[in-house]
Amino acid sequence: MAQLTLYTAKVCPFAHRTEIALAEVGADFKRYEIDLANKPEWYASRVNPASKVPALAYGGPDVPPEEASPESTKIPESLVLLQLIPELFPDASTLIPKDPIVLAKARLFIESFSSTFVPAYAALFSGQEGAEKLKAAMKTVIQARQQEGNRKYAVSDEFTIADAAVVPFIARAELLFSKDLTKAGGSRGSEFIAEAKVDASLKPFWDYYALLKERESFKSTWSPDAVVVAIKKILEK
Repeated sequence: MAQLTLYTAKVCPFAHRTEIALAEVGADFKRYEIDLANKPEWYASRVNPASKVPALAYGGPDVPPEEASPESTKIPESLVLLQLIPELFPDASTLIPKDPIVLAKARLFIESFSSTFVPAYAALFSGQEGAEKLKAAMKTVIQARQQEGNRKYAVSDEFTIADAAVVPFIARAELLFSKDLTKAGGSRGSEFIAEAKVDASLKPFWDYYALLKERESFKSTWSPDAVVVAIKKILEK
C-alpha cells in the first residue's frame, strides 16, 4: 500500500470523519495534528492551498509529514476522503455498501444531514437562533431512518459512510452545548440539550447516537478533552 499521511485536527468534525474511516479499514498511516489557530506556514503551500483539514497525502516517498513530498497526491475534503478511503481498502469494511441503491441512500442521508443539522449546529454554536432548526434536523434524521424501516444504522444494518459522516457532529453538539461552550455564552446550550434529551419525539435520535458512539472506530478517534480545550481557546479570542 502507498504511503498515507493524514493532516487533521481533533477539534474538527470534518477531519474526524476521515479518522473514523481510516480506523474502520484498519489503515496504516501517519497522523499529523494541525493547530487550526496557528497553522504551519508550509501547510498551504505543500499540502492544501485552502489551508483546511482534513487532507490526505497519498503515495510518494516516506518522509516526515512536515516535509510533504511533491511526489505524493494531496486530497482534501472530508466527504471525498470518506469515500476514497474504503475504496483504497475495498474488502476491509462495510463503509461503501455493495448495493448501489443503498449507497445512493447513504449519500442522500449525508446530503440531508449536511443541509439541516450542520448549519443549525453552527448557528446555535455561533449564538444565533438555531435551537428549533436543530430539533427539526434531529427529526429529519429520525424520519430518514424510519423510511428505511429503522435498520440498525442509518441506511442498513451495517455501519456505512452515512454513519461515519454524521457522528462527529452529533458528538460535538452534545459535548459543547451541554458545557455551554458557545459564542453566545449563558446557558442556552445546556438548556437546549436538557430539553432535547427529555423530548420523547427525539428519543429515536438519541438512541441512534448511543449506538454510533459505541462503535470502536468512533471511540478510538474521539478526544472530547482536546475538543473542549481547543474550543475554549477559540472562545477566548
